[in-house]
Amino acid sequence: MKKLLTLGCLVMAGLFMTMSLSGCATVVTSAAQKAWESRSTEDQVTDSKIHTEFLNKLKNKDKGLLLDVSIDVWEQRVLLTGTLDNSGVRSEVESLAREDSRIKILHSHIQIVTPEEKEAQRKQKEGGEKKDEEGGAVTDFWIETKIKAQLLTQSNVTSVNYFYRSVLNKVYVIGAAANSVEKSLVLSIIRDTEGVQSVKEYIAVADGY
Repeated sequence: MKKLLTLGCLVMAGLFMTMSLSGCATVVTSAAQKAWESRSTEDQVTDSKIHTEFLNKLKNKDKGLLLDVSIDVWEQRVLLTGTLDNSGVRSEVESLAREDSRIKILHSHIQIVTPEEKEAQRKQKEGGEKKDEEGGAVTDFWIETKIKAQLLTQSNVTSVNYFYRSVLNKVYVIGAAANSVEKSLVLSIIRDTEGVQSVKEYIAVADGY
């Protein structure tokens, strides 16, 4: 019996290694992340559907919008961020989100910029640049990467419970904290990150539900 159990463990380990080597590591990581989230499985599924369907709406309207607008969903609370050069288009994008009756609250922080600034943001997203070529300024990509690294090192912070976006160095965050102490720590880390100009948060506190 013991030999069979040992063999089974070895087979499972082999399958895991094979999945990782074949490019399935991302799937495994994503599954592990969801397992650690405080959201219920039902909320995860619903949020994922809201996210996917909204992106499909953007793609059908204009594929370029996928680079301009980001959506983050936590327990049917939606955060829209990004940059557009037309307020009318922004209104249309917000209307697309409001069409979804599952959304409880919509927070829109899509900034209106010049066409040149919008194009620069697109290039930054496509290239994942850490520093702006002109003047060596900190980019949004660098800020988000730095925040992620810092939150991951905090043993008393469940980092998978937070989604954050930096837009022109302004950070927007949505998610849930176990308590007010964790929330304060997360916000402190974000505010102290190099390059961050301001922080707008929509973090629910579990003990405050």
